[in-house]
Parts: sequence; structure tokens; C-alpha cells
Amino acid sequence: MANLPKKEQFPRHIGVVMDGNGRWAKKNNLRRTDGHREGAKVFRKISDYANKIGIECITFYTFSTENWRRPLEEVEILMDIFREYLLKADDHREKNEKKGYCLRFIGDLEAIPSDLRELMRNAQQEILPTTKTIVNVALNYGGWQEIQHSVKQIAHKVASGELDPDKITIEDIEKGLYTANYPDVDLIIRPSGEYRISNFLTWQSAYAELWFSNVLWPDFQTDDLDSAIIDFANRKRRFGRSE
Repeated sequence: MANLPKKEQFPRHIGVVMDGNGRWAKKNNLRRTDGHREGAKVFRKISDYANKIGIECITFYTFSTENWRRPLEEVEILMDIFREYLLKADDHREKNEKKGYCLRFIGDLEAIPSDLRELMRNAQQEILPTTKTIVNVALNYGGWQEIQHSVKQIAHKVASGELDPDKITIEDIEKGLYTANYPDVDLIIRPSGEYRISNFLTWQSAYAELWFSNVLWPDFQTDDLDSAIIDFANRKRRFGRSE
């Protein structure tokens, strides 16, 4: 563990784009699916570490709305990896609750296979007064689609006369987001050498700090997370205000 800043300097909510699994596999002369399995191990390690150091909320971009375009065999293997993780998560549920680790899922979950949705319902935990870290898994998630989801809810309220269109607020839109009960993301981490957020937490990241690294996700270590947090703590966040 690096010499981390004071807790009040930590980002409250971190978003992580888990990128580079396929390139890691190619680099190591392995199957692409081996990269995904290794990436799943890193997800567990980083989420456990986030809980250990006291990150309030961390959201992992696990499967996007665009990932369905990948080859069918790769998608099926990804779903199998999710199943394996969820079965283990259910086994560790009591232990995780004692640590204050709360597992949640966000995204358009109705498109996920029904057996997986059942496992997700079993593994998902309630946010309790003792909750120390919320770990969000973003499945079938897209930032544009999330905003669309919120706008549709508002449109129904307007159509029913429940809401005056001239009185729609920013808060009304935020209430319809999947992350309505969580703080806005403060820091987005993307490894693998790519410099974009790829439709991840599009609304919530309006003032997020971005941290990029050339490390491929399966090689991402707790020291890398430490480096991102330290860098975040040293940045000046003005939110449009002058110096």
C-alpha cells in the first residue's frame, strides 16, 4: 500500500473501465477468453482492496450495451464468467457484509439471461448503515441508454400531468439514472492505453477527473489504484469556479 492521502481527499466514487483483456491474452499467447478470466480475478482483487482502504463507491464497467456485437462464443464465455463470479459472491455474502462490502448491479438488466438475473438477485445486497463500500457492477450498461431511460420516465410523468415540462430540473433527470442513490463519479480510471470513457457514466462524469494508464487490465495492481488516488488528491477541482 502506497502512502495514500487522508481519507477526506479520497474520491467518493470511482469508475473503472476494465479494458485490455483481449490484448493481454494476445501478448501472452493465450486465448482471448483467458484474458477475460484473468481480468475477472483482477476485478475481485481491486474491489476487495477498495473496501479495505475505504472507498465509498466503485463502479466497474463490466459489459456494455455495445458488447453484444462481439462474437457469440466470446459473449457466452463472458456470461459464464459472470455466473462463476455470482455463485462465489453468494457463497461469500455473509463474510462480505461483515466487511461492509455491498454488491450492486446497474444497467438494462432485463436483457441479461434469466438465470443470470436470478443469480444477481440472490447476490445483490442491501445498502445498510454498516455499509463501507458499494461495489457496482455495470452490466448491459450504456451512458446514453441510461439517460434515455431517465428521459422516458420524465416523459411519462409529463404525459400524465404529474410533471410540468417547464419545471423539469437536473435533479429530475438524476432521479431516473441507475446511480440515483450514489454520489457522482469523482474519478474514472481507464487502463490499456485508450483515452476515452466509451459511453460509461456519461452524465455522472461531467466533472470527473480522468486517469489513464498503459497497463492492461489483467496486469492492473493495487499500486496502480493507489497511484490514481494520489494523483486525484493532488488535482485542483474548481467546478467552474475561479482560482
